[in-house]
Amino acid sequence: MVLQLGEIAAQIGAQLQGDPDVEVEDIAPLHRATAQQLSFLSSSKFADHLQSTAAIAVILHPDQQAHFSGNCLLMADPYLGYARAAALFHPFEQKQQGIHPSATVDPTATIAADAWIGPQSVVMANVEIEPSVYIGPGCVVASGSKVGRNSRLMGNVSLMEDTVVGESCIIHAGAVLGSDGFGFANDGGKWIKIPQLGRVVVGDRVEIGANTTIDRGALEDTLIGDGVKLDNLVHIAHNVQVGEDCAMAAMVGVAGSTKIAPNCTFGGQAGVVGHLEIVAGTHCTARTLVTHSIHKAGVYSSATTADENRKWRRNSVQFKKLNESVQRLRRVEQKIKQLDEREEDE
Repeated sequence: MVLQLGEIAAQIGAQLQGDPDVEVEDIAPLHRATAQQLSFLSSSKFADHLQSTAAIAVILHPDQQAHFSGNCLLMADPYLGYARAAALFHPFEQKQQGIHPSATVDPTATIAADAWIGPQSVVMANVEIEPSVYIGPGCVVASGSKVGRNSRLMGNVSLMEDTVVGESCIIHAGAVLGSDGFGFANDGGKWIKIPQLGRVVVGDRVEIGANTTIDRGALEDTLIGDGVKLDNLVHIAHNVQVGEDCAMAAMVGVAGSTKIAPNCTFGGQAGVVGHLEIVAGTHCTARTLVTHSIHKAGVYSSATTADENRKWRRNSVQFKKLNESVQRLRRVEQKIKQLDEREEDE
């Protein structure tokens, strides 16, 4: 694909400093961009590459313009510009339409004429597939489910009964939406399964990573808001509500009935215990364990960083004695306070 620089600037919301008629073929990093490619500078630590890059134009912050003599696309957030430009050069093109001969489609399912049902996929009773939907190979769309316009199931995705996926979503390979939540009652030491009667309802513009699982609700629905981004290997338990534009990195786990407000982020391996409420604008760094509701927006952390093994083992022993040490310190402080008061009386 070839685009003119002026067109790119208009599409990504950048201020053009240079020749709008320059033709650009693709986007690439500064260090390997060619004279036909656009590049970007999102971190000042790579600013030295501006002097040596062969890129025909660069997306950069206005503060960096003086360091590059070529065509510039100026933006307050060059990384956002890169994301928008990359999408221009590499749009998803659904060339296939119809139903592959090896797919199985129930006669009660409603399939838009321009949708694609890939090889070995199964579409069950009363499913609704809206226009421009892409169902990749080996997918299962169980009875009563709905997939919204322009959404994509990339391959081996399972949507269990009555799952709803909104418009313009991307669900990557191996994801499972609508499997039973972990619901059991104990009867004298034996576990009795609780039927999971809710659904999974996914909003618009949601992206769900490979092998991520989202459980159906026990009685109410599990809800994933518009614009949510879930990385690979994320687990969302039953009845969880994830607000609009939240993002979770790989291996995040959210236990049942937790309510997460919009615009929250969770670093890799963060965990949230069940029945909590997390306020909008909360950001949890990698491996943070959230055990109490968060009512004040901000950045939260709880993981310890790596250290030399011998030092870590010594510190671990001391950590187990932390409460005892605190209590001893309080007793010492109380005695000091008593001595000071006695001296003042004398």
